[in-house]
Amino acid sequence: MTTIATQFGIKAALAQLGIQDINEGTSTGTQSFATGAILESYSPVDGQLIAKVKTTSAADYEKVMQAAIEAFQSFRLIPAPQRGEMVRQFGEKLRQNKEALGKLVSYEMGKSLQEGYGEVQEMIDICDFAVGLSRQLHGLTMHSERPNHRMYEQYHPLGVVGIISAFNFPVAVWSWNAALALVCGDVCIWKPSEKTPLCGIACQNILSEVLKENNLPEGISCLINGDYKLGELLTSDSRIPLISATGSTRMGKIVAQTVAGRLGKSLLELGGNNAIIVTPDADIKMTVIGAVFGAVGTAGQRCTSTRRLIIHESVYDKVKTALVAAYQQLRIGNPLDQNNHVGPLIDTDAVEKYNKALEKAVIEGGKILVEGAVLSGSGYESGCYVQPAIVEAENSFEIVQQETFAPILYLLKYTGTVENAIAIQNSVAQGLSSAIMTTNLREAELFLSTAGSDCGIANVNIGTSGAEIGGAFGGEKETGGGRESGSDAWKVYMRRQTNTINYGSTLPLAQGIKFDL
Repeated sequence: MTTIATQFGIKAALAQLGIQDINEGTSTGTQSFATGAILESYSPVDGQLIAKVKTTSAADYEKVMQAAIEAFQSFRLIPAPQRGEMVRQFGEKLRQNKEALGKLVSYEMGKSLQEGYGEVQEMIDICDFAVGLSRQLHGLTMHSERPNHRMYEQYHPLGVVGIISAFNFPVAVWSWNAALALVCGDVCIWKPSEKTPLCGIACQNILSEVLKENNLPEGISCLINGDYKLGELLTSDSRIPLISATGSTRMGKIVAQTVAGRLGKSLLELGGNNAIIVTPDADIKMTVIGAVFGAVGTAGQRCTSTRRLIIHESVYDKVKTALVAAYQQLRIGNPLDQNNHVGPLIDTDAVEKYNKALEKAVIEGGKILVEGAVLSGSGYESGCYVQPAIVEAENSFEIVQQETFAPILYLLKYTGTVENAIAIQNSVAQGLSSAIMTTNLREAELFLSTAGSDCGIANVNIGTSGAEIGGAFGGEKETGGGRESGSDAWKVYMRRQTNTINYGSTLPLAQGIKFDL
C-alpha cells in the first residue's frame, strides 16, 4: 500500500469489506467465482494499483443467470414486507460499514471523502425508503360498467433486473435500483463500471451477508465484472425483462435499441448539460455557492454537474468577478484529505477529453477566464488532477452543446426577459437538471411552469446537483426519460395487471354486447 492508502486506512477498509484476493469479480450471494481475464483497479488519487479481479466469462455469465432465474422463483413469493425487512438489514450493515465503504469510494473513484460518505448515506436513505415502500406497493380499484363486477389493478415482480452503473457514483446508483427492485420481488444482476470494480465487490459482499443470515437464495443479488462486451450480454438477453443503465447518451442509445429490439424495458439515466439561470433579482452569494459546487464537485463528473451559467447582462460582470475570485480559493489534491475541495478525474482518458474540450472552446471563440491545466508534481503523480476552468462562451458553440465530464464551466450572457434565458437553457439536446437563481416569484413560477424548464429536475435558488431520495430522479430528451429513486419510480420494476371479478350469477359483456346461447 502507498503512503496515502496507509495514512487513510485503505488497507483496513478493504479488509473490512472482504476484498482480499484476485478471485473476486463474479458472484452470486456468498459464492465467488470468475474465469475471465484480469482486471486491474488503479486509484486516480495516486495512480497506484489497488487490487486485481478476475472478469466474468460467457460461461460465468450463464451460471449467474441460471442462479438468478432460480432464485426469482422463490423470492417473488416472499411477502413484500418480509423482503423489506431484508433491505432494512442491508441498510443497517451499510451503517456499520459507512466509513470503510466511503473511503473505498473516494480512493477508487477519486471523489472527496465527504462525497464518498455522502454516497453511502444515499444508499442508507434508499434502503429506509424501500422498507416503507414494501408496505405500499398499491394498485387501484375502479368501478365496472357491468353489474356485480369488480375491477382492480395490481403489480407483480418482473423477474431478473439487469443493472449497468457508471464510475461516478459507483455504489449509490446501484442501490437506488437494487433496493427498490428487491422489495418489488425482483432479483438483480449488476455490472458495475470496469473503472470501479472493487466498489461493486464490496457492496455485493455486504448484501451477501444479509442473504446468508436470512437463508435466502444466493442468486437474489449477482455481480459480474468486465467491459462493455459483458454489458452487451445483459442487454441482449431476453431473459432479462428490464435493463437499468446509467452512463453516456451514446451508450444509452445502443442499450435502448438493443433492448427495444427484443421488446424489453429499459430505464435510462444518461448525460446532462445542466444550466443555472441567474436573473437580475438573484442573490449573488447563493448563486456563487451553488454554481461553484455544481461545477467542481466530483471534479465535474456528475451527470448533474453545472456546465452552463446563463447570466443576465445587468449582473454578468458582478457574477463573473465573484466566480473568478471563488475559483482562486479552490484547493485541489488528495480527496481523502478533507481540506481539499477538488479531487482527480477518473483517469488520463478523462484528462485528455478535458484538454480537447478547452482547446475546442478557444477555437470556437471562447475566452478563458480561469485557465485550465493538468497539474503535476508532488501529490499529483497520477496525472489525473486538473485545474477547474471557466470559459466565456456562446450557447451556439458546438462544445457547449456537448457534455464534457470535467470541471469546465461556460458563462453565457442573456439579454431581455427570463423567457430568453429559458430558451437558451432548453436549446441543448440533454434534459436532466436545471436551476434558476431569483428572488422574483413570477420568474420562479414561470421557470417551473409548462413554459419553463424542459428538464426532469428544475430547482429554484439551489444548484443543479444534490437530488434527494424522496423525489424521482431522471431527465428528458437525450437524458433518456428514466426515473429512479423516490416517488413512484418503483413501478418500473414491476408488471401491471388489470383484474376483473364477476361475483354475480350471469355473464354480462362489456359495451352492452349481446351474445345469447
